[in-house]
Amino acid sequence: MSTRPPFECIALLLQGGGALGSYQAGVYQALAEAKLHPDWVAGISIGAINSALIAGNPPKKRVDALRAFWESITSAPLIPPALWSPLLGSGGWSGDLSRGWINQMWAFGTLLGGAPGFFRPRAISPWLAPSGTEGAQSFYDTKPLRATLERLVDFDRINAGGMRCSVGAVNVTTGNFVYFDTATHVIDPRHVMASGALPPGFPAIEIDGEFYWDGGLVSNTPLQWVLESQPRQDTLAFQVDLWSARGEYPQDLISQDVRLKDIRFSSRTRHGTDQFRKAQGLRRALARLLERVPDSLKTDDDPELRKLVAAADDKVYNIAHLIYRAKRYEGACKDYEFSRATMEEHWAAGYDDAVLTLRHPEVLQRPATPDGVATFDLSELREPKRR
Repeated sequence: MSTRPPFECIALLLQGGGALGSYQAGVYQALAEAKLHPDWVAGISIGAINSALIAGNPPKKRVDALRAFWESITSAPLIPPALWSPLLGSGGWSGDLSRGWINQMWAFGTLLGGAPGFFRPRAISPWLAPSGTEGAQSFYDTKPLRATLERLVDFDRINAGGMRCSVGAVNVTTGNFVYFDTATHVIDPRHVMASGALPPGFPAIEIDGEFYWDGGLVSNTPLQWVLESQPRQDTLAFQVDLWSARGEYPQDLISQDVRLKDIRFSSRTRHGTDQFRKAQGLRRALARLLERVPDSLKTDDDPELRKLVAAADDKVYNIAHLIYRAKRYEGACKDYEFSRATMEEHWAAGYDDAVLTLRHPEVLQRPATPDGVATFDLSELREPKRR
């Protein structure tokens, strides 16, 4: 792409979803190849880690940093494939059934042995650790993640202001959702780790005397944070979701568990987009209406008018949804199945979906809709639909 799209801000919004997060890395690779470098990256949980890897590296090294992270955490599981893959082969299984068993074994290995450079099981069970200690509050230790972030992310670069970065977390004692944002905070590894501190697997992270858990407990997508932030800007947003709100009716308890996760963590992205479109349509209508108000009535002494002026704007937004569609064999363990093969599949799916989306020039053009908002999605036929 030779010229920048006509928007003030290019935003990359990354949902949480554990092992599914390499899909986001594939999306970013396609955007980088198209020279669509974000001005703002925001994420929750694994999306926060990917955000830090992107914002904390120069453009030419970002894909390499993402690749280094995802390859480091998807090395061999506790149970080597050589021990169990022959069992699958001897049964004559093939297709989804075989792959489903393989994925389950990889996930089981992750539960027992953790993920290298990410998290490791505690030497003492939390049931046996003294109450009040960190060891009593989680099954895994995430200190390896801190070391990985310090190795792969330049936090001075993140805080220098070249790219805005936001990561969401939940205050454990107040229940309030908090965004650690480079516009208001100095970001360090603790903020990124807090965004992904999902209990009871991972421990809460202490920051300035307060403890924080995974932002996905309240909202698993940073869409609203970016779209509603002030001052508003003409924005081209790539919303990368790892959970699909739409899916088939479950036929058994296993598929029911999968569907529950999808619904719980999809965070109603489409609903949020629709609500934003309605609000932005009202703001644009208000801006046009205020243009008709005589200058003699536009006085700073009128507090009601000041409120209306502050609420009105004529900004435009394109929102491109890229949503990972899980394979049937992935099952309920898809967010903690850290195998190299599945990571590569997720990465390739994100890359392909982004490439397909970018083939449609209207995604990068300012919307001409009355409300100033255009949304795009990939249908099951893998063709973008404009809504």
